Amino acid sequence: MTITFEGEPLSVPAGISVAAALLAGGVKNFRSSVVGGRPRAPYCMMGVCFECLVEIDGIPARQSCLIPVREGMAIRRQIGAVELQFGAGEKA
Repeated sequence: MTITFEGEPLSVPAGISVAAALLAGGVKNFRSSVVGGRPRAPYCMMGVCFECLVEIDGIPARQSCLIPVREGMAIRRQIGAVELQFGAGEKA
C-alpha cells in the first residue's frame, strides 16, 4: 500500500496501524507537544498515552496506533493543540 506522510510517499504493508507504518518508514516525530513544542512519538501503541496523535486525511488529533492503514491515506504531523469549534463556527 502507499500512504503519504508530510507529502512524501511511503510504501507500507497492509493490515498494520498507521503508527506502526510510520515507525517502519523511519518517522520519529509524529507531533509536537502542546506545552514546549517538543517532538513526540508513540509510546504505548494501544491507545492509552495519546503520544501518537497525527492528522489523517485532514482530520486532526487521530490516534495513529488505533487506525489501520488504507491505500492513499494522507498523514501530517499534529502541531500543538487542536483548535476547538463552538456553535456555528465560533472559536474558543
